[in-house]
Parts: sequence; structure tokens; C-alpha cells
Amino acid sequence: MVRRIGLALFILFLLIPVYWLVMMSFKTNHEIISQLSLWPHEWTLEHYRTIFGRPEWQGAFLHSLSYVLLNVAITLPLAIPAAYAFSRFDFLGDKHLFFWLLTNLMAPPAVFLIPYFQLYHSIGLFDTVFAVALAHTLFNLPLAVWILEGFMSGVPREIDETAYLDGYSLPRFFIKIFLPLIGSGIGVAAFFCFMFSWIELLLAQTLTTSNATPIATMMGSAFTASGTNWGILAAAGTLTIIPGIIVIWFVRHRIASGFALGRV
Repeated sequence: MVRRIGLALFILFLLIPVYWLVMMSFKTNHEIISQLSLWPHEWTLEHYRTIFGRPEWQGAFLHSLSYVLLNVAITLPLAIPAAYAFSRFDFLGDKHLFFWLLTNLMAPPAVFLIPYFQLYHSIGLFDTVFAVALAHTLFNLPLAVWILEGFMSGVPREIDETAYLDGYSLPRFFIKIFLPLIGSGIGVAAFFCFMFSWIELLLAQTLTTSNATPIATMMGSAFTASGTNWGILAAAGTLTIIPGIIVIWFVRHRIASGFALGRV
């Protein structure tokens, strides 16, 4: 009983900032800066109407969703065979290569800004959703390989050998037998790739200007010389939480089993 009460209080404590953000999005700017209140005294949808009524805000949300989904679509097909190779085969320099992949996670994104900026300018990818998606792959691919390798190493190798004796080719075995066994790992990897790409700001803002503006850049437009539009920021922040909630809802069972069985 005490444990349940403590867990409930902990969850409540974690939800306080989310509640405050949502309530702010329904307040007028005057109420936000003039008084402290737990809920709006004058409910308003003005901030949401501003966001949904302006094409630049709509475009920013679509751009962010586009490069995030594109990044996941690029990362997983590359990470799955790479993780299988690390988990099933011994080759020259495999441990060193695996460690080198993980070192990409240790470097801050700012280290890669100038190389990416110059490269994308020279090949014509600057200010596109492909630029951001490919840049995020530098961090998401090692993370996905690391997560999936842990799941694949937990699958007995006898399953591979039995499938080969039964006449399964490698592609057929991989699709029919192996991928369903590591479904939880794929769900966990997809979740982390989506969330990292969704919340990453530095690369997304630097590699875009106008044609692929992310939502983070649009939120920065709320800071002006005349003051800060806190209501717009709160409404945009509330809307940015929704994709993460949707992703968690669809992969919640995979994530739960993944945390129990995998590396995370």
C-alpha cells in the first residue's frame, strides 16, 4: 500500500510540469504574466487558433514529423542487418568497430555542425527534411544497432541452424522467423530513434532556414523585441507532446517487454 502511494505521488510530481504547460496554453498572455493560478480564469483557444491558422506553423509541424519519420525509416533497415552481423559473426575488428559506432553517441551534435553544413550546401541538400533526417542517423544508427544487438544476442543460435537445416534461405529466415522474435527490440529502437530525432534542436535548426523549418525554430519566433508570447509557446509545447504520446501508445507493449529483456 505504501509503495503504491509513493508511486502515485512520484507520477503526480512528474506530471506537474505537463499540467502547468497545458493550462498555460488556455490562458491569455495577460493572465500568464500577471497572476499565478492553477487553472485559467478566462479560457481561450486563441493560441491554438493562431497556430492552426498560420501556414508557417502548420508547415513547421509537418517538416518536423517528416524528417523524424524519414529518419526512423532510414535507421531501422540499416541497423537490423548490422546488429545481426555483430551478434552472429566474428570478423576482424568487430569489437573495435562496435566501440567506434558507440563513440558517435558520446560526441555532442555541435561537433558535426560545420561538416554537415558545408557538405549539404555543396550537394544541394541544405534546407531539406532529408538533410536533418540523414544528420540524425549519425546518432540514431549506433543507438539502434546497440539496442538490437542486445536483443539478437539473446536469441539462441540454434534457431538459425535449425532454420537452415529446414531449408530456409537467409532472407526468408530473417523475415519469417527472426524478425518476429526481436519485435520488442525493434519497437524499443524505433521509439528511441523517434524521440531523439523529435527533441533534437541544434542540427534541425542549423541545417534548415525556410523550406524545411522545424517546429523548434517556429517556437523561437515567440521571442520578440516587444516581449514573449507565452501562450503561443505553451500551445506549441502542448502540441509537440502529442506525437510522443501516440508513439508510446502504439509501442507500449513492445517497450515494456523490451525494457525487461533488452539492453535498456
